Amino acid sequence: QVQLVESGGGLVQAGGSLRLSCAASGRTFSRYAMGWFRQAPGKEREFVGAVSWSGDRTYYADSVKGRFTISRDNAKNTVYLQMNSLKPEDTAVYYCAADGDIRAVVSGEPDYWGQGTQVTVSS
Repeated sequence: QVQLVESGGGLVQAGGSLRLSCAASGRTFSRYAMGWFRQAPGKEREFVGAVSWSGDRTYYADSVKGRFTISRDNAKNTVYLQMNSLKPEDTAVYYCAADGDIRAVVSGEPDYWGQGTQVTVSS
């Protein structure tokens, strides 16, 4: 089992930045690909980004490319999502996810999910 706890959400003005963190516990963190998803009110959960277990490969949704950066620190069992140039349409609950296979993360079917953290971007 892997337990995931997100933090760092909050209220920010459009154009601002936030950094989300996801702390993992349980089995060896470095064996897992990690990802971020989000779900806005009335919408389905969508993929935001993913990072391989080693951190050398990253993937992003087109809607966040160039604005969001995903990274990880295996020594701290933590994955980050740096969000810049935030827009009101980025408002959502952001979820951290983990799976041994990065393809499962990118396809939206990871084994493990966090509880989510709210990000609200005001215009």
